[in-house]
Amino acid sequence: MRSLKQQILILLLGSLVLLAACFIVVLGWYMKDKAEAAAFIKAQTDLATCEEIIDKSSPGTWAVQNGELYKGPVKINLNNQLVDHLSSLTGDTVTIFLGDTRVATTVRGSNDERAIGTKVSASVAQTVLQDGQTFIGKANVIGQWYETGYMPLRAENGSIIGMFYVGISHAYDQKTITGSLITLAVLGLALTFLVSLIAWFFLQKFVINPLHDITLGTRDVATGHLTEKIKVSGAKEIEELEDAFNQMVEKIQSLTDELNRTTDTFENNFVSKSNPPEIPLETDDEFYDPSSTANSPPASDSLSEEELPKGLNQTTLEHIVQFIQTTHRPLSAEEVAEKVKLTRVTVRRYLEYLEQQGVVKSEQKYGRVGRPVKLFIPL
Repeated sequence: MRSLKQQILILLLGSLVLLAACFIVVLGWYMKDKAEAAAFIKAQTDLATCEEIIDKSSPGTWAVQNGELYKGPVKINLNNQLVDHLSSLTGDTVTIFLGDTRVATTVRGSNDERAIGTKVSASVAQTVLQDGQTFIGKANVIGQWYETGYMPLRAENGSIIGMFYVGISHAYDQKTITGSLITLAVLGLALTFLVSLIAWFFLQKFVINPLHDITLGTRDVATGHLTEKIKVSGAKEIEELEDAFNQMVEKIQSLTDELNRTTDTFENNFVSKSNPPEIPLETDDEFYDPSSTANSPPASDSLSEEELPKGLNQTTLEHIVQFIQTTHRPLSAEEVAEKVKLTRVTVRRYLEYLEQQGVVKSEQKYGRVGRPVKLFIPL
């Protein structure tokens, strides 16, 4: 069974991990949407930038000559230098289309060669070539998804003869987002570890240690060894528990004292009623036998009731003395208590009084293990 500290730490760590996981998922979703929106804005901006660069580097109109695309006097078909230059400036993939066919591109196919001669997707062709609109959005480019921008290329008479494209790889976006989330997760784990150490310290100092002290005090009460109240410091609830425990200790001590006083009174009254003093019927010498213990005068005859300490009873005292003299051997308080049907605490008070009066003497008997036993020997 796990300790309270382990349960609290597991609960805390579980909560932190769950919170971090939810935060990362939400942040990842948010970053994904924001990254896509930023990519679309970048594609739109790059289209305008590249268009201006092409107009300045190759002045003139777009035209088709002998089945090839021209910008002014500059031939565009297989003009890798132009598209590579634009790609290096923007960081995008760049393609120039004649109609729906790529004639110059930085996009590469599965064989790692430029995808010259491949076609644009039908949805993009419809939007740009047929409707004459700029397309900004996700598009499948040679089997991969890109955030793209397509704009129509118009001849001098206004007819659409091709398209210009820039694209940002969706895999690149995912890689960037994943890298950011991994970094965030590492920082989150480090923060969780730090919070766990701090939580462990405060739990140990303000919860576990005070509860441990209270537990030890409870065990002392159970074994009857509690001698003073406990004092702990901690949270408000811990201090309330300490107050309740100390109040319980005071109550137990009060009840114990009251019970001892009641027990002594009851036992003394009980012994007085059940063991009345024997009155000898015959006192003639012919009935006296010096060797008979039963006819011997009790050793407590010299102890008058007026001389007894408070709480001791004359009849009970004589009963104990008679038993000791009858036994003629060293006895412990437990043995005497068992025979005369009194508590050990009560019998020990009578025996200590008899020892003060010189009726018995005591000595300690040491065994191999445990506490020594105090024996009372009749004199």
